[in-house]
Amino acid sequence: MLDTTSMYNNLGISEEVYEYGKKIEQTLLERFAEIDRVAEYNQLKVLHAMQECRVNEGCFHYASGYGYNDRGRDVLEEVYAKTFHTEAALVRPQITCGTHALALALSANLRPGDELLSPAGKPYDTLEEVIGIRKSKGSLAEYGISYRQVDLLEDGTFDYENIRKAVNEKTKLVTIQRSKGYQTRPSFSVKQIGELIAFVKEIKPEVIVMVDNCYGEFVETIEPSDVGADMIVGSLIKNPGGGLAPIGGYIAGTEECVENCAYRLTSPGLGKEVGASLGVMQSFFQGFFLAPTVVAGALKGAIFAANIYERLGFPVIPNGVESRHDIIQAVTLGSPERVIAFCKGIQAAAPVDSYVSPEPWAMPGYDSDVIMAAGAFVQGSSIELSADGPIKPPYAVYFQGGLTWAHAKLGILRSLEELVRRGLVILPE
Repeated sequence: MLDTTSMYNNLGISEEVYEYGKKIEQTLLERFAEIDRVAEYNQLKVLHAMQECRVNEGCFHYASGYGYNDRGRDVLEEVYAKTFHTEAALVRPQITCGTHALALALSANLRPGDELLSPAGKPYDTLEEVIGIRKSKGSLAEYGISYRQVDLLEDGTFDYENIRKAVNEKTKLVTIQRSKGYQTRPSFSVKQIGELIAFVKEIKPEVIVMVDNCYGEFVETIEPSDVGADMIVGSLIKNPGGGLAPIGGYIAGTEECVENCAYRLTSPGLGKEVGASLGVMQSFFQGFFLAPTVVAGALKGAIFAANIYERLGFPVIPNGVESRHDIIQAVTLGSPERVIAFCKGIQAAAPVDSYVSPEPWAMPGYDSDVIMAAGAFVQGSSIELSADGPIKPPYAVYFQGGLTWAHAKLGILRSLEELVRRGLVILPE
């Protein structure tokens, strides 16, 4: 006889916490059904691209050395371009992470004397050193590339009046971060991003618009490349890798922008022709194929987390009812003790290193100690169940991932259990 409650108890969830979560889950069934409908559409979109590009068993063969005639690599890039409706794509294991992909896209398409504009406020922490906001070796600032920023309005929307003033003769590239990063602002919908792109292009049609698409792929039925972005950029150990890609990043966009990126990634004169896939192609293809379903599970977990913590009185972004545009759930817990306890609960729910207790540390690229919980099959994979946050006011934690809805659910319940056990949260009667 199946006894789900006992299984949860075996995994450290008390009956009190389980019943609290169960009641909230019952209120979300209609939303979950809509997420499944989006996932079905996106699954068919990926499948259609794979069939049109004639993916075959030969695409999974090992390639080494220079990687000339690496057919699997070339077909995968065709699949990405067709799925995201772009002219070209660069999808490589040599792109080590999302920050690397963004740095590559920026440095490949900017030249000394150009200016980079962020009309969506402060970029993600690790990009500060890439740009040169915080001094770092090899930054864009060292190469004579200036930076301008327009902060969001108090309600989290774009300040169009000051964006118009900021665009000038030096503005070469506009960067838009879709997800919130370590900020408590809303994430942007593809529709909002499209409106901003149209506004900027009306002022200066030749400007390049790049969208940091991390955490946003397959959340909606369209991507920023469908609404005018010249480049969309992301990491394969987030949404599009489906939990199977062991490394990698992608840049999809116009032929010229992607070609520039290829020459910067490898070498002038070589570009996309080199860069062997080293046996990861099956994982890349299969992960991309599974990504829409995996993202759906992560989205359900994010919505579950929003409702769990909002009803306990904590500020959450997005809130429990608004539409979703990425897989990240921000919960402002108000104290370092709660942030640490939350992350310890997530770690305890992991399939890997569940016995490890995460602690804050001075992680490279950040301006404060950061705590990260991620017992993942791929180190640092944030499409897998994970949570992290900087140990600084307002003491917000950022939850994401879960390769399945069942695992995301367990993670959230375990985070709550940790807070309850430590007396940091009291469940309602």
